Amino acid sequence: MPDVGLDEGSTMKAEVFLPEDYRPAEDEPFMNERQLEYFRRKLIAWKHDLLEDSRDTIEGLQDGTRAIPDVADRASEETDRALELRTRDRQRKLVAKIDAALRRIENGEYGYCEVTGEPISLKRLDARPIATMSLEAQERHERREKVHRDD
Repeated sequence: MPDVGLDEGSTMKAEVFLPEDYRPAEDEPFMNERQLEYFRRKLIAWKHDLLEDSRDTIEGLQDGTRAIPDVADRASEETDRALELRTRDRQRKLVAKIDAALRRIENGEYGYCEVTGEPISLKRLDARPIATMSLEAQERHERREKVHRDD
């Protein structure tokens, strides 16, 4: 019986062998099993790192609730905490995007531009595995946003 991987709520499937030095290449079929497994593992590792950082932050915030008599020190501590919480909020949103990317892998939609339906370059996905648009579609989107912001 093949090895079955049940990470991150995935359905029961045989695990795909992936050499440690594997990198998706343009000369293989786009979003084949190995590429999908590569990006799935990359996304799960990224999510794990973010959640680990969040746990550390929560512990730090719990440990950091102490009375600081000096007003300036207390203000500095509060500023640091507010910045840390904003960072964690951004990371929480990033985890949601990672989860969405993992769902796209499960649904067979990963790696394709949500605007054009064309493949997103492997280079772009490797750099930003949560990308939902090709570079060209993303640039068009950002130009339109900039035009609307300038109004």
